[in-house]
Amino acid sequence: MKVLVIGSTGGSGRAAVEQLLSAGHDVTAFTRTPHDTDRPRLRYVTGDALDPADVDRAVAGHDAVVVALGISENPLRVRILGPRHTPMQVRSRGTRTVVDAMRRHGVRKLVVLSAFGAGDSEPGLTRANRLFYRVVLAPQITDTERQEALVRASGLDWVLARPVNLTDDPRDTMPATARQPVVHTVSRASVGRFLARAVDDAALVGQAVALSQAG
Repeated sequence: MKVLVIGSTGGSGRAAVEQLLSAGHDVTAFTRTPHDTDRPRLRYVTGDALDPADVDRAVAGHDAVVVALGISENPLRVRILGPRHTPMQVRSRGTRTVVDAMRRHGVRKLVVLSAFGAGDSEPGLTRANRLFYRVVLAPQITDTERQEALVRASGLDWVLARPVNLTDDPRDTMPATARQPVVHTVSRASVGRFLARAVDDAALVGQAVALSQAG
């Protein structure tokens, strides 16, 4: 399968690229920064996820798209001063651009990295996380919920991945997918493994899946 990864330079996006390659897929990594690579079945495409022309060119010829957009800056600084390098609405605006391009090119499978705490998963947050989301992450969660609404209304074969608190733990075991997580952390490597699985697994279509570290 030919899979495009939008947001391929973030931790979860990089992990998804590696897992997709391990699963035998041909992967296109979409990035704002040019890369050179000689790795088999991996090519880089430079562009802006908010630019319809860039995204349209990238989507053409693929069988599936993984969207792993987000803001990789200190969340407290982002809340006070705003993001320095990425628009606050990058998730919703980028996802809208991807959905539009997928419709034009007849690409059906869409896997999107969201966040646990968005939408109907909010009641499952711990008390500390709920406070942190409301005080610090509120604008980013609002945009994530816009993103989820776009995905649900897309008419595509979508999967929403909702990880709990992300870590850089090197474990890349398949994460637990219970509706209410017992463990409130999950490694980016494990999230990448799930994103790659979701590309292939038809049983996940139309689901918003909570991801936490497996025991």
